Amino acid sequence: MKKIIIAIDGYSGCGKSTTAKAVAKKLGYTYLDSGSMYRAVTLYFLKNGINTAIAEEVVVGLNTMEISFRMDPSDGSQQVYLNGVNVEEEIRGMEVSARVSEISKLPEVRSALVKKQRELGKEKGIVMDGRDIGTVVFPHAELKVFMKANTEIRALRRQRELADKGQQISLEKVKDNLESRDALDSGRKLSPLKKAADAVELDTSYLQFDEQVSRILQLAKERMN
Repeated sequence: MKKIIIAIDGYSGCGKSTTAKAVAKKLGYTYLDSGSMYRAVTLYFLKNGINTAIAEEVVVGLNTMEISFRMDPSDGSQQVYLNGVNVEEEIRGMEVSARVSEISKLPEVRSALVKKQRELGKEKGIVMDGRDIGTVVFPHAELKVFMKANTEIRALRRQRELADKGQQISLEKVKDNLESRDALDSGRKLSPLKKAADAVELDTSYLQFDEQVSRILQLAKERMN
């Protein structure tokens, strides 16, 4: 069977990343979480006081940071490294979540990361999730999936995820963050979050995890023949 690119886009809390990881593992493909790259940039900018209103400062910041992915040998999970330091846990915090949409919409940031993402997908055999993978990064991907879910359900999922990492955040605060990010991501002029015309829509509100993975695997295999 031929190798393909699988692009999974959608809203936060729909299960994009966990689903994409499982699909990649089942197919023996490389998984890439584009959102973690934007989160790493956001963390770097926050820690280094980068003034995002000054384009030159943004470019300098991007040129002095290196994002890489490494496999954790203990459990096989993919870890994000920023300038050689594991920041997987740090980039998932609420401080980064509150700013990532704002920083992600900067033209300099999007240009730099889209270029890197396309390089990583040159050989195909990749599953990538994010906001603009099927519309901008890989518009010719063989399979595009757009995931969505009820806001209340997404907020509950994200709250549990944060609790598992030791962060106790109120449901209302999590919901407000999701709605704010939805508005910013969907309303930005550059690479807005939207469903590609040829994407398959998948509502995960009441789907079991195994069901959504199976559905995408079925779609992938149809396109691999």
